[in-house]
Amino acid sequence: MIVRVPASSANLGPGFDSFGIAWQLYDEIGFQIAEETVISGCEERFCNEQNLAFAAYRRVLERCGVRDASGVAIRFGRTGIPVSRGLGSSAALIVAGVMAANEHYELGLSREELFLLATEVEGHPDNVAAALYGGLTVSAMDGGRALTRRFPVSDKLIFTALVPPFELSTALARSVLPSAVTREDAIFNVSRGALLLRALGDGDGELLAFAMDDRIHQPFRSRLIDGFRTARIEAQECGVRGMCISGAGSTLLCVSDRQDFADRMETSLEMALPGWELHVLTPDLSGAMIAAM
Repeated sequence: MIVRVPASSANLGPGFDSFGIAWQLYDEIGFQIAEETVISGCEERFCNEQNLAFAAYRRVLERCGVRDASGVAIRFGRTGIPVSRGLGSSAALIVAGVMAANEHYELGLSREELFLLATEVEGHPDNVAAALYGGLTVSAMDGGRALTRRFPVSDKLIFTALVPPFELSTALARSVLPSAVTREDAIFNVSRGALLLRALGDGDGELLAFAMDDRIHQPFRSRLIDGFRTARIEAQECGVRGMCISGAGSTLLCVSDRQDFADRMETSLEMALPGWELHVLTPDLSGAMIAAM
């Protein structure tokens, strides 16, 4: 069986650990019941039982009380999601693993139940919600329970990812965040998060420019991304409406309502930040799926 899972961007500026959006950029991972577990097709450092696809697969079986499980052969085929760049590579593996286990052992888990299990493995719901359901999602935690809902995204908007030639670990990105925020900063983010959903749904570039600002994580994480300030200046000159760190970074997500933005930005990026790559992104509205049996 092959599970296809989309990339995703979390946070989207003020939506820290709650907003996510899926992209038409995919990982395809094959799963086959086997006598022993073998993981292949990816970097050697991931070819072991710490691999998140395998960890998620096993978590489902443990939670569902499957005691006589066979091994599983996991093979990475098409891997379009860059690793440790803030585009949901970890969430994609987790979602693939929970879906494969559910299918292999005919557990009959609903998509909501798969979402809860994936959130349990990931630790927070933003990326796994977008990867599993597709589209623009907003998620929240209530104790151990995760809840998510989808919101519309206007086709007037142009999304581009600026991907630097270096990784940024989520652990490091989280380590630089303050342990508490002021009431003023909390209000700042809550108000802009609400307006951002309207801006993305309506394709309102002017509102987007205001609403994508953030005070909770980006001011601290941007210091870890060499070239962040240069990229922001170049994007502004090319007509960006909003720019944010995708997930924990290192990728930067640009949103514009100019149809020529991607072409202009690609030219600027080649000159200002050699080695960086630009990807035009289109929202994925279907989410993860079994692509082949």
